[in-house]
Amino acid sequence: MPMNRLLYLLLPLMMLVASCNREKQPATPAEVSNSLADIKAKGKLTVVTDYSSTNYFIYRGQPLGYQYEMLQELANYLDVKLELRVNSDLEKSFNLLNTGEVDLIAENIIITRERKEKVDFTIPYARSRQVLVQRKPNKWRSLNKKQLEDALIRNPLDLAGKTVYVQQNSAHVSRLRHLAEEIGDTIGIMEVAENAEQLIYLVSIGEIPYTISDEILARVNQTYFSDLDVETAISFHQNMGWAVRKGADELLTELNGWMSEFLTSKRFKAIYARYFENSKSGEILNSDYYAINSGKISPYDDLIRHYSEKLGWDWRLLASMIYQESHFKNDATSWAGAFGLMQLMPATARRYGVDVNSPARDQIRAGTDFIGWLNKQFKDIPDEAERVKFILAAYNIGPGHIIDARNLARKNGANPNQWEGNVESFLLRKSDPVYYNDPVVKYGYCRGTETYRYVHEVLERYTHYKNIVIPQKE
Repeated sequence: MPMNRLLYLLLPLMMLVASCNREKQPATPAEVSNSLADIKAKGKLTVVTDYSSTNYFIYRGQPLGYQYEMLQELANYLDVKLELRVNSDLEKSFNLLNTGEVDLIAENIIITRERKEKVDFTIPYARSRQVLVQRKPNKWRSLNKKQLEDALIRNPLDLAGKTVYVQQNSAHVSRLRHLAEEIGDTIGIMEVAENAEQLIYLVSIGEIPYTISDEILARVNQTYFSDLDVETAISFHQNMGWAVRKGADELLTELNGWMSEFLTSKRFKAIYARYFENSKSGEILNSDYYAINSGKISPYDDLIRHYSEKLGWDWRLLASMIYQESHFKNDATSWAGAFGLMQLMPATARRYGVDVNSPARDQIRAGTDFIGWLNKQFKDIPDEAERVKFILAAYNIGPGHIIDARNLARKNGANPNQWEGNVESFLLRKSDPVYYNDPVVKYGYCRGTETYRYVHEVLERYTHYKNIVIPQKE
């Protein structure tokens, strides 16, 4: 076959392959929207942070954390929903930011010249030094001050020939490299995947000899592990800030304006004190229900896993629902007579063979049996994730009102199988006589705001549980 004929036949195929390859390429920063208006139009601020005992964690079923609470304040200020993603590798977070998967990185990022070439930073919200984290010698309490000081590294020069473990891609790596140059000797730098807090823990149990941390985090962890010493600084004080994409000037201006006011507010001071000045904060880390360490959400996790498996649900979803109902309090009662972990109404409880004196196992069994029954009532909703929203709503307010809202949605041209922006809107309208007197409505008036919030809060908490609590492997 002549070459020009062959090229003629292959050209469409080559163009198709090139087109497919282009489609697979990630967005470049120039292609990503930097508009604050777009964030507000979406109604959502997507943020990546890291999990730790100060920044973001689950404790007794509730999301908490210094960064988490500040971000909630920011989201409220912007009047948008907060969507959190978790990542402990800063380079990966930079990639998520610059490809448009997140709008903001919110963690204790040390601002360096190198990093300013990749992203733009907010005004600093904190300053901290990098410190050496080392373990005090055995029986250190019996040593006098001089003996203790002699057993510890106090001069960074003495790190020569030592091995220090630090998180990969962290500012601690470059600081150690510069320090090695300054002292004219070798420092063994072991870059590992574990984050700073995990490395501090490994120092505390003697698994590794040294690590580097910012002083704020190090001092918080020292309250948990009394055998740690964090007094040796290896840097000057450095600024910390949040990061946005290059060119996101409108968002950056808004963030800086909010932050400059918020950092002087009583609310910020209260948040800071809760995580960094609270002598009881060590109780969190040592609790069985500090989820980062224990993987536990509640005292009832095993029962929740068992009965959620029968439902075909992620156990963390059922756990979020139970927290919403009772905060995991087995003796909880409501003004309307609902009781127990699942807050079953007496009539429903009798239907499933339980009462106020029934043990937790029977209450969870009865509650999940009821959820299974609700699943059958909405089996015509094909998308399982959507069906869950209808089940949650029906559990809260009863299936009749949800059926009414679906009928109203169908009559008014909305999607009866879609919760957000469709059926939920008509549930909210069932307090309006124009709607609750409509012939398709069989169950009359209802105030749907509580149910609207219920579905949103259960699913939001479920997202936090998924961020922090990793499913157990079979």
